[in-house]
Amino acid sequence: MEAKIKVAAVSYLNTKPLLYGIERSEVMNDMELLLDYPSKLAERLANNEIDMALLPVAAMPGVEGARIVSDYGIASDGNVASVAIFSMVPMEQIKTVYLDYQSRTSVRLAELLLEKYWKKKVVFKSAPENYIEYINGSTAGVIIGDRALKQFTNFEYVYDLATAWKEFTGLDFTFAAWVANKDLPAGFLKAFNEANGEGLKHLDEVIAENDFPYYDLRTYYTENIKYKLDEQKIKGMNKFLEMIALEHKVLL
Repeated sequence: MEAKIKVAAVSYLNTKPLLYGIERSEVMNDMELLLDYPSKLAERLANNEIDMALLPVAAMPGVEGARIVSDYGIASDGNVASVAIFSMVPMEQIKTVYLDYQSRTSVRLAELLLEKYWKKKVVFKSAPENYIEYINGSTAGVIIGDRALKQFTNFEYVYDLATAWKEFTGLDFTFAAWVANKDLPAGFLKAFNEANGEGLKHLDEVIAENDFPYYDLRTYYTENIKYKLDEQKIKGMNKFLEMIALEHKVLL
């Protein structure tokens, strides 16, 4: 019996439509699905503990042999809602920024935009588990994923990072893509790709399965998140990777 292909993703709400299709497809017969923080996936892929992952794009250059293997991922062409800097004061008064430990791409994007778009010099702090409690006064924080969607009514200022990137570069932004670092069977990849697409046809069921009173999931899945990695998404991704490579800050 052949070993199953180990595929890892995150369990955030933004992946639910993709996972809905995958988990109900026959492709599951050939794979094992694992869930972890986005920041852990690169390390596991680089160590060959997994074969493929919905990988934060900032981690791709640090994984030897990394290549995108699907037409689907997590992207945005403007307001993404779930990746933002939250603050009680306007940008010009921010002095310290907590960086969410769960995603290196979002953190790297925040650092880049603060320096080059907002032209702000701030002190960055690694965020402890309960760091949202410490966002006050001139201290802001990058919050991502489901936790970000819960915070809109709690803070005076929310700076959406995908919106800022679009205003800065004119480009879309890709947060994560399905990436492998080894050759995988073509038949599996084709079926996997189709399963991703199938999940997007069942948003009513996905929304019904995920009770989330903090933010409208239909808006999130149809307006904020863009799942198809078209030419514009890849162009934006390449620009981001080029910019962080110039600063020698590629992160695992």
